[in-house]
Amino acid sequence: MWKMAADGGGKEANEIKTQFSTREGVYKLLPNSEYSRPNRVPFNSQGSNPVKVSFVNVNDQSGNGERICFNVGRELYFYIYKGVRKATDLSKPVDKRMYKGTLPMCHDSNALTATAESVSLLVGFSAGQVQLIDPIKKETSKLFNEDRLIDKTAVTCLKWVPGSEHLFLVAHSSGCLYLYNVEHTCGTTPPHYQLLKQGESYAVHTSKSKSARNPLHRWTVGEGAVNEFAFSPDGKFLACVSQDGFLRVFSFDATELRGTMKSYFGGLLCVCWSPDGRFIVTGGEDDLVTVWSFSDARVVARGRGHKSWVSVVAFDHCITSVQDCKAQAEFSGSDEDFHDDAQFNGNRERANSAQSGLSKQNSTNGSVTYRFGSVGQDTQLCLWDLTEDVLFPLSRTRTLTNAMSGETGANGNNSANSSLPHSNSLQHSTGTSPNSNKPASIVDSALIVTGVSKFATLALHEVRKERNQEKEHKRNHSISFISNKSSDKVHQIIGARAAKTDVAKMPGMTSCPRMEEIPLLEPLVCKKIAHERLTVLIFLEDCLVTACQEGFVCTWARPGKVGLSSSQNQDGSPSGTVV
Repeated sequence: MWKMAADGGGKEANEIKTQFSTREGVYKLLPNSEYSRPNRVPFNSQGSNPVKVSFVNVNDQSGNGERICFNVGRELYFYIYKGVRKATDLSKPVDKRMYKGTLPMCHDSNALTATAESVSLLVGFSAGQVQLIDPIKKETSKLFNEDRLIDKTAVTCLKWVPGSEHLFLVAHSSGCLYLYNVEHTCGTTPPHYQLLKQGESYAVHTSKSKSARNPLHRWTVGEGAVNEFAFSPDGKFLACVSQDGFLRVFSFDATELRGTMKSYFGGLLCVCWSPDGRFIVTGGEDDLVTVWSFSDARVVARGRGHKSWVSVVAFDHCITSVQDCKAQAEFSGSDEDFHDDAQFNGNRERANSAQSGLSKQNSTNGSVTYRFGSVGQDTQLCLWDLTEDVLFPLSRTRTLTNAMSGETGANGNNSANSSLPHSNSLQHSTGTSPNSNKPASIVDSALIVTGVSKFATLALHEVRKERNQEKEHKRNHSISFISNKSSDKVHQIIGARAAKTDVAKMPGMTSCPRMEEIPLLEPLVCKKIAHERLTVLIFLEDCLVTACQEGFVCTWARPGKVGLSSSQNQDGSPSGTVV
């Protein structure tokens, strides 16, 4: 896996990166902290189930409480996770299981009940069953949907309901979600349902059985598979993304639809919430990451950086404000030169200084800088910064425009008494705005000021005349990498398809604004880090974890965190110093 060009060598297109730099410092891959099958042989992943990773903290008094679970092919492994502190010993799994006739697709441990002596681990399978096991006691407690009477399709996602010891939710490729109680049985006959609540593109049914049995509820959501769902940080809301390209957000207990969003193209594959529950990020077959405001029920930004489908998105809960670049670790042996010149460093210092006061704790107006990441089938890891310039563009533009009152006064207008266009997104146009008596050049100037820093990660999409003939979207022909000159063509292609179904699904509508109507983010970091498609991205306190379809689970130490020496033995025995 790690036979690759040395850092600082040639810039071959297929070179795998082992470190990368951000404003807070250098992230470094720890090869000795890699998890995989014990033989370390790359898994033949063609057409197989995706490799998934889940963590649980068992609150071990020794301070080594993290446990990691991952599936590779028909195998499921459960290890003590040693992270950046000590090398992995793959010869000593806590539990290992091999399945026949079905494949493990996803898993989740109950963080509420987990202890050093017992963990309740749910595993969903390709044939539709759900197994409850205890990998520490090496016991199998229960098997749900054993006879596939509830749903015969593959499990796509499952999670314990936050704050519950007994309830868990399971999504299937049929487009249904089922709420289970571990204390109840599933019955020996197919369940019968009665309607509980329904709305636009969804319905919730409850079991008609006189005795308590599973499932408690059945949710039918959209068209096609429910690819992933995520509970809000407070556990009150449920965000689902489906193959029909829609994000749907529900009030979980009330089973009410609270908002929807449409992908720019194709199905949505992944979803996550910001740590404060204010924003939702999705990724999918349009090769974009999309940021949706829960409170405003609108798209606030899109991110373009991947060359293929986006498989995972995740927020970094440890980074909610810009770090001082002076604390940055010395960058050496890099795979790229991130310090272009003195002017670049000066811009970065000014950007950090301007935003260093941003924090989740002391924010009074919601101006928080968020960090989130994404990985995709293009084998790339992207990191993104979501800044106040993107989240609150109108207020920022208004403030800067007011500061230019002298210039506007020369045109006979007082900026303090006139308002900017009231819209849900920035208008990237030239000339005079149709909704304002200000020349658009004034607004453009303000936007340029707010986007001076390279790390603001805000790019303005330019609309050009169409060129070339229309082409269908393909996995290796990313919509996010189609030239800006062809954006009109893209709108025509998608618009023609959407016209056959529902006008609300067309770009330009509230649920799916056009590319030029909202800010377009550029990645802070975009690196190729694997040979096969990436399927996992998890942010932990001292590292981030990725995994690819070859079955390798990788640990990347955060800047300044203790890492393993490159000379340390693979079995964990010290043969060098710790850096």
